[in-house]
Amino acid sequence: MLSLNPKELTVAQVHQYLLGAVGPRPICFASTIDKNGNANLAPFSFFNVFSANPPIAVFSPARSGRTGATKDTYENIKEVPECVINIVNYNMVHQTSLASSPYPKGTSEFEKAGFTPLASEKVKPFRVKESPVQLECKVNQVIELGQEGGAGNLVICEVVMIHVSEDVLDANKLIDQHKIDLVARMGGNWYCRAHGDALFEIEKPLTTLGIGVDQIPAAIKNSNVFTGNNLGQLGNVEQLPTKEEIESYKSTQKRFANNDELHKFAKTLLEGGKVKEAWLALLAN
Repeated sequence: MLSLNPKELTVAQVHQYLLGAVGPRPICFASTIDKNGNANLAPFSFFNVFSANPPIAVFSPARSGRTGATKDTYENIKEVPECVINIVNYNMVHQTSLASSPYPKGTSEFEKAGFTPLASEKVKPFRVKESPVQLECKVNQVIELGQEGGAGNLVICEVVMIHVSEDVLDANKLIDQHKIDLVARMGGNWYCRAHGDALFEIEKPLTTLGIGVDQIPAAIKNSNVFTGNNLGQLGNVEQLPTKEEIESYKSTQKRFANNDELHKFAKTLLEGGKVKEAWLALLAN
C-alpha cells in the first residue's frame, strides 16, 4: 500500500488524491448575488447536508490552489449572506460544468451557461429553473479554514424554502431516485450518474438488530466463495430460520457434492436478494 504524508506533497497532489478517493460527491450549484445585484452561479463538490432540524447544508468554495484567490461565490456571500443551492442532474451537467469557467467578476453564468433565472421567495439570489430541486438558504456562518491556496471556506446554510419539480416525484410526493437522475463528481474530469443499474437498495437496520457476522458458522464465514458484502447480508438477519423451516426446506432442496457448490448456490440467492432462502439452503445441507 502506498502511504503518503500530505505535508510532503504539493497542494495539487493532495487535491488529486482526496478527490480521487472521496467520491462520488454531490454537487452544490450555488447561486449568489453581490451587493450591486450581479448574479453568480458556480458548482462545488465539497458539499453535503448535515442536519434536518434545523435543515442545514454546507459547501466549501475553496481558495485557488494556484493563486490563493477566493471565489466570487465566497465574496458574494460575505456581502449578501444568502444563496440558492440548485441540485444538478444529468440533463444539466454539461451546462453546469460550463458555468465553472473562470469568467470575470460581474459576468452572469446564467447567460453564459444558458440557464433560466427564477425569482426566489425568501432570498435575493435567483433559482435555476432547470434544476430539479432548489434550496433557498440563509447563510448562518462562514468558517475560513486557511489563507493559503487550496484552503476551504465552509459556508453553513440554513434551508428556508425547498422547491421540487413535479417531474421527479413519486405517487407519495417524495423524490423518486430513478426519476431525479442525479450526477456526482469523481476525481479529475470524471463524473458518475445515479441511474439505471447504478442504483441498488440495501435495507437499513434502523429498527432491526442483525445477528452479526460473528454469529455466522465458521464454515460459511471462512468460505472462499462469499464476499464481505455476502457476509454482511447474512449477518443482517434478526434470527436464523427455525428447525421446522429448515426441515421443510430440505424436502425441496437438492443436495450438493461439496461446500463450494453449496456456497455458490447460496451466493446466487444472495445476489438476487433472497437472504432467508440462502440461509435455508446453507443450513439444510
